[in-house]
Amino acid sequence: MLLVKLICVGRLKEAYWRAAVEEYEKRLSSLCRLELMELPEARLPQSPSPGEIGAALEKEAEAILPRLAGRVFPMCIEGKQVSSQELAKLLGDAMTSPGAVSFVIGSSYGLSPQIKAQGKPVSMSPMTFPHQLARVMLCEQVYRGLQILRGAPYHK
Repeated sequence: MLLVKLICVGRLKEAYWRAAVEEYEKRLSSLCRLELMELPEARLPQSPSPGEIGAALEKEAEAILPRLAGRVFPMCIEGKQVSSQELAKLLGDAMTSPGAVSFVIGSSYGLSPQIKAQGKPVSMSPMTFPHQLARVMLCEQVYRGLQILRGAPYHK
C-alpha cells in the first residue's frame, strides 16, 4: 500500500480545519497509508528581516529533511501546476517505485530552497491560500487522485 506523507509546518488550530482533514484521513485509510506530521514553525519577530526569514526556513528544513520518504513534492507557488489527473499519475508512479510519496507544506514564509531542491515542486494555483486550507485541499486532491487511479467516478 502506498505511503503518503503530508509534512506540514504549523498546526491546525481551528476545529473546522481539523474536522475536514480528519474526514479525508478516514476516506484515505482504505486507499493508502497516510502519515500526517505537524512540525513547529520557527519563531520570528513581528516584522522579520529577510535574513531572519531565511534562517527560520533553514531551521524548519532541518526538521523536515529526516521525515522525507520516496518521491518528494514540495508545495510552493513556484512549482508546476498539475491537474487532478496529473497528480493521479504522480501518485500511480510512486506506487510502483519506491512506494512512498512526501508532500511538504511550509510555513507562512514558504519552504527553504534546500527543501524545494529535494524533489519536484508542485503548485495548487497561482493564487495564495491559507496554509490550513492548502492542507485540506491537498488531502482532497490526494483522495481524488487515488480515486482516479481506481477508476472511481468521484473525480467527475
